[in-house]
Amino acid sequence: MTFPFSIDFVEDRLNAQLMRDFHGERTGFVQVGDKRWFFPSGFKKHADSMYSFEARPNDTWIVTYPRSGTTWTAEMVWLMCNDVDFEQAKAVPLTQRVPFFEFYQFVHDEVKATLLKENEGNEEGRRFVEALARPPPLPQMTTPRIIKTHLPISLLPPSVFERKAKIIYVARNPADVVVSWYHLNRLYRTQGYVGDFETFYNYFERDLTSWSPYWSHIKEGWEVKGRDNVLFMFYEDMKRNLPDTIRKTAAFLDRTVTEEQIGAMCAHLDITNFRHNKAVQCEELRVVGVLKEGEQQFVRKGQVGCNDEMTEAIRRRIDEWSERNLSDTDIRFPEH
Repeated sequence: MTFPFSIDFVEDRLNAQLMRDFHGERTGFVQVGDKRWFFPSGFKKHADSMYSFEARPNDTWIVTYPRSGTTWTAEMVWLMCNDVDFEQAKAVPLTQRVPFFEFYQFVHDEVKATLLKENEGNEEGRRFVEALARPPPLPQMTTPRIIKTHLPISLLPPSVFERKAKIIYVARNPADVVVSWYHLNRLYRTQGYVGDFETFYNYFERDLTSWSPYWSHIKEGWEVKGRDNVLFMFYEDMKRNLPDTIRKTAAFLDRTVTEEQIGAMCAHLDITNFRHNKAVQCEELRVVGVLKEGEQQFVRKGQVGCNDEMTEAIRRRIDEWSERNLSDTDIRFPEH
């Protein structure tokens, strides 16, 4: 299936500036379609195959803008779809249990070569790096599959809707997203961000960080929330009442969880415990050098409205930016 949207490289001068700040990309960034979705150059290479992917009716797709509770949601969904098996959840990395649909497009050939060289003598590590640069083995996975993606609704493979696969869309307020997104871009060498927070915020507001525009992403999720196969949730509501979130999600997925299991899941998913769970902290990526030493870990604070990096000036800007973008919609983020 041919990808139906235009893919254009960002203007040369801006591309050069972006690559000075984001060292993970070595060729240049692209913008996709009329909404100008922002991606590294790998998107252009893989667009057709991603769009042609064959979803299954019993798939569950977890769809979010980055840093919106994706990992938290993925672990919750995997548990309720696998008999609340905590032993298996702690033994097998979440990246294997819930594959990241499009991550491979972010592993630039030059970054892959660097990682392979760093893992010389470690054949297991080298095989792992090679696998990161390829599409995940989803066709070989048994059903039901749980798939994580940050693609917006309009760029999902059409088969997701044609087969009526389940979609869980999670939205999080932009102030918390941008701080967490900044730290992840510094942590992942495939992103390789080297600038300060204010510069990163400027890129974010200008829709120049991967998977942006943020507001278009949220609005597309909101537009499909009434469909039978879509569950739309706010991260803030999940934080406020996790037991209710588990019940609601289980009902959507036609899964049964007991009150005892809900209590155990809440303890497992509590942010303090979650931060110390190596199976969700991408430890396997750290071992092969994908994660940069000295940066904050993958699962951070997980809080609402706790942004030490946010200056008053940027807080005002993000409030004004949000007000402009919410003026034509009934989307309202829950109060902190």
